[in-house]
Amino acid sequence: MSKISIRAASLSDLDAIFALENAVFSTDRLSRRSLRAFINSPRQPVLVAVSDSSLAGYALVALRKRAAAARLYSIAVDPRIGRRGVGRALMAACERYAAAHGRQSLRLEVRGDNAAAIALYERLGFRQFGQYDGYYADGARALRFEKRVGDQIIGRIMRKGAPQPS
Repeated sequence: MSKISIRAASLSDLDAIFALENAVFSTDRLSRRSLRAFINSPRQPVLVAVSDSSLAGYALVALRKRAAAARLYSIAVDPRIGRRGVGRALMAACERYAAAHGRQSLRLEVRGDNAAAIALYERLGFRQFGQYDGYYADGARALRFEKRVGDQIIGRIMRKGAPQPS
């Protein structure tokens, strides 16, 4: 697998995103219509990871007006190329997006039985702060995770010698 690049999704990505959605999720899938609306929405951007000219994954970040947190609404990585940094790259892009839009944190829900995703989120500095019982269509529990993002971006800027905020 070559270098992973992250960019905003376009309508030309819709077929590949929809196919990935159906390959990765057996329940609680986003419809093609919903994905199209998210791609077109300025406050719920879809980011795609591309490797070797193919879609390797996508992430959907929701931004609500006046909310302190952005929400990772959905993320999926092509199972044929899992564990090669695609999820990590998408998560980093989501964190940058949230911070760039003035959000203090990024929140997400993950199935309680998704050990691989939970391990990734914890390695990336996310902390569990709650849960929803019966959250998914099949009755599975969702764990809620959050990571502060704004402070990290400000810290990186300040370390690079930019003027400090007053």
